[in-house]
Amino acid sequence: MTWIKICGITNIENAFEASFLGVDALGFIFAPSQRRVEPSIAKKIIRPLPKTLLKVGVFVDEDPKEVMRIIDYCALDALQFHGQEPPEYCQKFFHPVLKAIRIKNLDSLREIENYRNVTILLDSYSPHQAGGTGNPFSWDIALRAKERGTFVLSGGLNPNNVGEAIKKVKPWGVDVCSGVEMLPGKKDSSKMAEFIRRVRETDE
Repeated sequence: MTWIKICGITNIENAFEASFLGVDALGFIFAPSQRRVEPSIAKKIIRPLPKTLLKVGVFVDEDPKEVMRIIDYCALDALQFHGQEPPEYCQKFFHPVLKAIRIKNLDSLREIENYRNVTILLDSYSPHQAGGTGNPFSWDIALRAKERGTFVLSGGLNPNNVGEAIKKVKPWGVDVCSGVEMLPGKKDSSKMAEFIRRVRETDE
């Protein structure tokens, strides 16, 4: 079964909808973004969610002390680092870590070798934003990444292409943000449902 994460959650309605649909993880962005959520809001969203649902805090080059403060305050289960965080930064934390590698070209995969004991997330590169671009990168590059281990596939996934992506790449997991939105920070329940249906249909 492909692991599914929906990122950029900003409200309780979308969080409960995603949970009901059977996702494995939700992402809460604490970095500059159209989908940024204040810790006080994230805490209110996270508190009533099922314990089995992984709550992931997404950070970009944040001070480790601030990351720790938000972990404790919001009761996060895992961390996703989406900036230029070096391997030693990722090792500062006891929580599971996803480290985003932003793919420009095949050479971008060399970064993977530097990160041990973390889950790799492959995302599209943009000079203007750290994530949530809505644009996929070449899945041929993702196939080459499989030579280096398992990873979560992100970058421009949506209900129309996620089935094809899973068939071709067979990633350990998939991560979607803008591909299931009606506008930044507001998810479309029908798109979320269709995304998850396509993933599970392809798994079978």
